[in-house]
Amino acid sequence: MNLRQSSDEHDKEPSELRRIFGANLRLLSQNYASIAGLCRELGINRTQFNRYLSSESFPRPDVLHRICVFFGVDSRILLEPVSQIASRNHDLLNHSAVSGFLGRGSVDLSETDFPNGLYRFSRPSFTDETLFVIGLVNVFREDGFTFIRGFEPKEAMVQQGLSDSRQNREFRGIAIRQEQGVAALIARHGAMTCTFNFLSPVSSYENNFWEGYATRTVRESLTGRRAARMVYEHLGGRTDIILSTARKAGFSKRDDLNPFHAKLLQLDTPFR
Repeated sequence: MNLRQSSDEHDKEPSELRRIFGANLRLLSQNYASIAGLCRELGINRTQFNRYLSSESFPRPDVLHRICVFFGVDSRILLEPVSQIASRNHDLLNHSAVSGFLGRGSVDLSETDFPNGLYRFSRPSFTDETLFVIGLVNVFREDGFTFIRGFEPKEAMVQQGLSDSRQNREFRGIAIRQEQGVAALIARHGAMTCTFNFLSPVSSYENNFWEGYATRTVRESLTGRRAARMVYEHLGGRTDIILSTARKAGFSKRDDLNPFHAKLLQLDTPFR
């Protein structure tokens, strides 16, 4: 569990840390009718638990871990009032049922691995196998999480009989760290379908390319695709490319693809 400590936090006396922890534990325990029952659920001796509540002692590391997992918090419980950290920890990925599998480690995606900013992307169209989609997405961070935002092509919305309003075309998603790259779950506003994307960094001159694939949550069909290769290119501050991509965003022909994007998409090799 990562702790980003300020100089003030480093200077706290043990008695102050015990006081903060005790106060946090009392607050977290107040929703339970019986302290004895809570202790049984935690597997902690009642007498020892009372010493934590009264700020007389700290738990051992293994016991602290058990408490953090049970209440859905992290070890900042020793350093900060729980009211300040609860909103950052009471999220789906940090729910106690999955926190050890899809918890803080998965959402700690550094800017070195996946920078903020605008990306140009290319992929084959899901709905027309003769066309490709070119577009822009913005990767940004808030509250320690990484998000993706962009807009579907108007033509794609019209083809599906959907409104092509700006609100209806907007999509957003979350990005998480993977062993070999980045995964993202993305959906349009209010939609009941989504796409799963996986991207892995590509060795290039500026190390600003990622290749992978996108899949969509629809039933198998005789027409259209459910999965396709995809390329992301981080554009940084290259305003000329950003404006050029914005002008031609949407459906495109094969010849309109950036040559390096086309190479990474392996257009003549079946996707597996």
